Amino acid sequence: MIVDFLYPLMVLAIAVNAASALFVSLAIRCVKAFKLAAPASGAFQPPVTILKPVCGMDEALYENLRSFCLQAYPQYQVVFGVLDPADSAIPTVERLIRELEDVDITLVIDGRVVGDNLKTSNLANMVQAAKYDLLFVADSDMRVDETYLTRVVAPFADPQVGAVTCLYKASTGRHLPSRLAGMFINEWFLPSVLVSAKLRDVRFCFGATMAVRRQLLDMIGGFKAIADYLADDHMLGKLIAARGFKVALSDYVVENVVAEESFSHMLQHELRWARTVRTVEPLGHAFSFIMYGVPMALIGALVVEFAVGWHWLAAGLVAAAVLLRAGVHFTVHRKLNLPHDGSLWLVPLRDIVSFGVWVTSFLGRGIKWRGRSLVVGRDGLVAAHKGSTS
Repeated sequence: MIVDFLYPLMVLAIAVNAASALFVSLAIRCVKAFKLAAPASGAFQPPVTILKPVCGMDEALYENLRSFCLQAYPQYQVVFGVLDPADSAIPTVERLIRELEDVDITLVIDGRVVGDNLKTSNLANMVQAAKYDLLFVADSDMRVDETYLTRVVAPFADPQVGAVTCLYKASTGRHLPSRLAGMFINEWFLPSVLVSAKLRDVRFCFGATMAVRRQLLDMIGGFKAIADYLADDHMLGKLIAARGFKVALSDYVVENVVAEESFSHMLQHELRWARTVRTVEPLGHAFSFIMYGVPMALIGALVVEFAVGWHWLAAGLVAAAVLLRAGVHFTVHRKLNLPHDGSLWLVPLRDIVSFGVWVTSFLGRGIKWRGRSLVVGRDGLVAAHKGSTS
């Protein structure tokens, strides 16, 4: 009777593994098809303001911030902003102002808070210093080259484009937590976004870059309108799309400098991401387990073994999942010109950890973000949490 009960479970497990294989195969195709265009001619180069909110000393902060200040672009302004007048990042920004006298750089220090998302509150203060009508926002752990503005601004030549966003790739150190975190970004997050973009219109932005027309930002209520949402970038794109404008995915890939301090820090970061996605894309998040082919194959192999004892099928499920995941690894590395760091052996481990984070994301709504304990509501609103973040 136990075996009879396992037959339908075996069929379900095989179906899930087939769906996972199809998804991973589609991800490989989407990565291969993604065009990394050469720098544009620069015929369309309207003036731009770059808004860079900072909070504390991120890894390689000076190099990251400096890269946005050195653009091969005719007219641009860089606005840095902090909420705390004692923020440890201020000397770094002041150093850039001294060293780059020919660049229009402004530092805004303003403790005004307009929502529980402090980064967006910072942006609401900074935007008052912006001179130009195209606003670029990028997180402080991102790094770019001198062609960044020229390439990302290009879609705005179409008046129907209201916002532009960028994918990002991770660069990591040798520490295992950083390498695993970088693998998640490069080999799971980036391909899944490309699959989503192939299946439907882009209606979201990413913190790597969210560029927006100032007129549209004012129309939706400014940064204050998204200052209580955890996924402020996603919400910005959603509100722009709701106004009937396009959100364009740029062909420029920003570099994300990843420096996770420990496994616990890495898992906290990824749990925040997972619970963020759970609030903004609940259905997609619920079915995202098919992205994690290795744990799905291991579960399927166990069911097959108990149900019918077909060792060849159990082994085949696991082998197919590992080979497909290795295909993603190599395809992404070639497309993004990533260094060969010997991380292939980590692919099964990374898949299993990601599946564990996915399961844990359903066990609560608490997160930790830059030392603050917060709770995310079902509507995506975030608030300070006095209790546990489990």
